[in-house]
Amino acid sequence: MAEPRTTTLTISRLRLNIVEWGDPSAPPLILQHGGRDHARSWDRVAAAFTDSHRVIAPDLRGHGDSDWTNDGSYALMDFVEDFAGIVRALDLPPCPIIGHSLGGNIATRFAGLYPDRVTRLVNIEGLGDSPAVAARRAAEDPFERWRRFFDRRALVTARRPRDYPDRAALVARMRETDERLEPDMVEHLVTHAARPNPDGSLRLKHDPTVGGDSPGDITAELKTALWAAISCPVLLIYGAESWASNPAADGRAAHFRDARVELFERAGHWVHHDRRDDFIAMVKDFLS
Repeated sequence: MAEPRTTTLTISRLRLNIVEWGDPSAPPLILQHGGRDHARSWDRVAAAFTDSHRVIAPDLRGHGDSDWTNDGSYALMDFVEDFAGIVRALDLPPCPIIGHSLGGNIATRFAGLYPDRVTRLVNIEGLGDSPAVAARRAAEDPFERWRRFFDRRALVTARRPRDYPDRAALVARMRETDERLEPDMVEHLVTHAARPNPDGSLRLKHDPTVGGDSPGDITAELKTALWAAISCPVLLIYGAESWASNPAADGRAAHFRDARVELFERAGHWVHHDRRDDFIAMVKDFLS
C-alpha cells in the first residue's frame, strides 16, 4: 500500500496531524484511533476502503504526530471539540465514522451532538464504563475522587515520556498488550508509535498524561441522552475475550435508536486487528 498523505490542521490552538488515503474527491470515511494509539494503526483497515472512499484518520491531541497540550489536560469533551473542528475545517459532507475505544467514545458523542453529520457509526468497544463501574464511581465521595485525580495528574505531569532501550524491547511490550497481533502488524505499530532518541533508544509519541477519567466529565444522563440523539444506524463491535462489558447484555445498547451489537470470538479489545478480515467484511456490508 502506498504511503498516505499527511496534512496539519490547527484546531483549538493545537496542530493536529491528519492522515489520508484514497481519492480526495471520493466520499469520506473517518477512522478515529483510541487512547495511546495513533492514526497509522488504521493502515490495513484503510487499505480495504480506498477504492471507494477518501479515508481520513486524525491523530488525537497528545498522540502520534499531533501536538501535546501545555497543561497535560485531556478531557474527553476536548477531544470531541477537536473532532468537530476537523470535520468543519475539512468541510466534510455527512459521512460514516469508525472509532475504536477512546476514538469510539469521541465519535459517538459527536454523532449525538451533530446527528446530521454522520451517516453510519461503527463503535469498537468505545462506550466507556459499564453500568456497574459507573454505579461504583457515582457512589464514591466526590471530594476524594477529585483529590485522587489531582494526585494522579501531579505524578504523571512530572513523569518523563517512556523510553525503550531498543526496538526489540518495544516490540515485546506491544506483544504483551495484545498477544493476538500478527508479527508484521506489531512491527508496523511500533514503527509509528515511537521516535528515535539520539542514543538509539525509542520514545513513545503519546503524552504520558493521556488517560484517567476526569470527575468533571459529562453526567451519565447526558451521555445516554447523546446516544439516544444519534439518528443513523450504529454498529457496536466487541471482542468476546476483551475486558469490556457487552452492551447488549448490560443494557447500554438499548439507549440507541438503531443499534446492533456484534460479538467477535477469538478477539480482544482490538477487534479490528485480531479479526481484521472479518471486521472489514462486516463493516463493508454495514456501510453499504
